[in-house]
Amino acid sequence: MTGFINLNKAAGASSAKEVSVIKRLTKTPCGHMGTLDPMASGVLPVAIGNAARLFDYFLDKHKKYIATFRFGVDSDTLDTTGTVVENVGRVPSKEEIERVLPQFLGEISQVPPRYSAKNISGKRGYELARAGVEFSLPPKTVKIYALKVFDNTLSDCYDFEIECGGGTYIRSLARDIAQKLGTHAVMSSLIRTKSGAFSIENSVKSEDLTEENIKNHIISTESLLPFDSIYPDEKTGFKLFNGLAVSCEKQDGIYKIYKDGFFYGLAEVKQSILKVRTKLC
Repeated sequence: MTGFINLNKAAGASSAKEVSVIKRLTKTPCGHMGTLDPMASGVLPVAIGNAARLFDYFLDKHKKYIATFRFGVDSDTLDTTGTVVENVGRVPSKEEIERVLPQFLGEISQVPPRYSAKNISGKRGYELARAGVEFSLPPKTVKIYALKVFDNTLSDCYDFEIECGGGTYIRSLARDIAQKLGTHAVMSSLIRTKSGAFSIENSVKSEDLTEENIKNHIISTESLLPFDSIYPDEKTGFKLFNGLAVSCEKQDGIYKIYKDGFFYGLAEVKQSILKVRTKLC
């Protein structure tokens, strides 16, 4: 059994726990493509079986979120799951927020939260933070494609729609937008509405999956890969599927490759040389 489940992760559940449900129902090793913090909900693509070998192809895909930022408060975790300190800044107007948002579009430098899974000398950031160890994280470059603020939902909260590249920390974005406005903010909720080809509109909750219906929710691997296809003839295929490279007139890039009419995996053309890169069947 191989393919993907477009899972709608529940708020409060860990990504690993949600994946374990799929693993139990399919009786197949599984892994998620891009974790969500426990407080977050929404799209969590789960790879079943050999589909997990495509992790690198899905990690940096465009993602969309609906996030709520609460202004005038601070937190050690940059969200409301940590120790929240009240009344540490003002609540800006929507117009003030809109004026600074263009500064966060495109490639920006972002310092990850201390409470994160970033690796520091073999330890996770959240492990060091919980142990009271002093450390700093270097900034990283992330991409923000679109950023919109809506009318405030509560007196101190605003909803934001964010389209960004992989590896973006929405909690850090809350902190940084607030700093530009001379105040503080934390993230109070987060919903991932899109991750690459996966969208929340056609996702499924783990509680609705059973051994009887889960096959109906498995998305074929090849349907999610936006690459052209290669159908080698018998002679060429014999070499390719035995680990050899062959000459090829196609442009450099990644291709879906088929064996006997069935999807086999991914191949790469580089300088007119074709070679199988990832076997999935």
